[in-house]
Amino acid sequence: MSGTRVQPPTLGVILAGGLSRRMGGGDKPLLSLGARPLLEHVAGRLAPQCASLILNANGDPNRFRSAGIPVVPDSIPGGPGPLAGILAGLEWAAACRPEIEWAVSVPGDTPFIPGDLVRRLHEARGDAGMPLACAASGAEVHYAVALWPVRLRQELRQAITEQNMRRLGDWVKLHGCAEAAWTADPVDPFFNINTPAELAQADDLLRRERLR
Repeated sequence: MSGTRVQPPTLGVILAGGLSRRMGGGDKPLLSLGARPLLEHVAGRLAPQCASLILNANGDPNRFRSAGIPVVPDSIPGGPGPLAGILAGLEWAAACRPEIEWAVSVPGDTPFIPGDLVRRLHEARGDAGMPLACAASGAEVHYAVALWPVRLRQELRQAITEQNMRRLGDWVKLHGCAEAAWTADPVDPFFNINTPAELAQADDLLRRERLR
């Protein structure tokens, strides 16, 4: 159809490198939500939008074996945070899928990500002429839900290792970022689970979603 844009092949990077202190430790993506692992919800929504999917996680990869997703650890030691997970995804794409020039990141505790996430991030980036794009909902900007060009991987590595950069927002603001906004009503599509109470809330939201 005339005017239809072709979405570039995009790698999906599920970020699961956090320590989950507010959940008492362990791997949040393996928690049960609606009788299925949280990771299964996230991957099920993201995979149809992407050319390939990986999970960024450190430690023994066998604990995620049942997900059937390649597990890619941080390429920088010391647990420097989500920027290192994004870097791992960009470097994996360059080494293993060189035809993919873009990666989209989502936290492993966001089970309601929208089905048009990747398309709308690409559209926002293209319309604004920016190198990056991130999601927003309500009054919040979600820097961890974002589109990243693989070509910036070396600059990102230098920012982490030489400038000690740790905050996603600092990297995003350094390069310029378009925003794609979603409504947070009736459910924020970027609702993330940090506490047992929020896991219970997500269970309730999932039941309501299935009834609609």
